Amino acid sequence: MSETTDRLRRYLEDELGECRSEDLQERLAELDNLESMLDEGTVSNDVQALSALGNETRYRLVRLLVEADDELCVCEIAPLVSVSDSAVSHALSTLAEAGLVTKRKEGRWRKYRATTRASALLTVLDGSR
Repeated sequence: MSETTDRLRRYLEDELGECRSEDLQERLAELDNLESMLDEGTVSNDVQALSALGNETRYRLVRLLVEADDELCVCEIAPLVSVSDSAVSHALSTLAEAGLVTKRKEGRWRKYRATTRASALLTVLDGSR
């Protein structure tokens, strides 16, 4: 029996007062089912979104776009944050790659809008305060 299984058996004995083989097998099956819910694609996508929000400039940009509830041109966004135009463009690209903003080009202008995912994440953050 592996060290992990031994440890789980001891834990179940403490929790249940005794640990039968069926108890151990049932719990192992439950844990396998739980692990299967951690789809690598989903985890990677979520971590990318959370990482994108983990920078103050990018967070401010998402917050501005969510609050604007409309698309904004880079020329409207840049004056609202105290970083260079190139830093704003780079941050917006990172946010777009993470699925938190959409961008569209209209002539020579680039316009950005927060996605529903960005709105949902900020709503959760707001509700957790």
